Amino acid sequence: MIALGLTGGVGMGKSTSANFFAARGVKVIDTDEIARELVEPGQPALGEIQTAFGSDIVAADGRLKRDELAARIFADSRQRERLEAILHPRIRERWLGETKRLMAEKIGECVVVIPLLFETQAQSHFDRVICVACSPAQQQQRLSERGWTIEHIQERMAAQWPIEKKMAASDFVVWTDGSLEAHAGQIDLVLSKVRKSESTRT
Repeated sequence: MIALGLTGGVGMGKSTSANFFAARGVKVIDTDEIARELVEPGQPALGEIQTAFGSDIVAADGRLKRDELAARIFADSRQRERLEAILHPRIRERWLGETKRLMAEKIGECVVVIPLLFETQAQSHFDRVICVACSPAQQQQRLSERGWTIEHIQERMAAQWPIEKKMAASDFVVWTDGSLEAHAGQIDLVLSKVRKSESTRT
């Protein structure tokens, strides 16, 4: 199985890239989805988060106050590191388990979406790494359309590697300033190159 890691900056099109891969028959594992599952009511990670951040971080219905937690961790790097210590090992264990399961099923390719792929030193687990990127202006426009303030955008960007560093460390870069058709075309090209290199290797 060809294991592809997909990363990039916040608001730069990772989810859209993942959807294009899925539409082409590639199995996709999204670590953001894993993270959401890990903090569902009754999950051990949620109990640890409540202990670390206080009982008021969980609403009356037992669900995590995600927006409030995000506001805290992105404003304070120590708080962010505390949360990452709770979640990151569990997230990695889950996606590694999923990739092993897909490999046992003889799946041809899988893509694992990891926003902090390089920051968490996950690159060694992949045959190729793809970075999804766009211009700062496009990024700001997309995040502003989500209702994010400039302060929120800057806080989240500060928690990640600069996109230029991610691009330089990746095997492929998908540039998403253009149309969705151009974006999809780049995914097709990446898949073609990956499959061609794998066929020559085997």
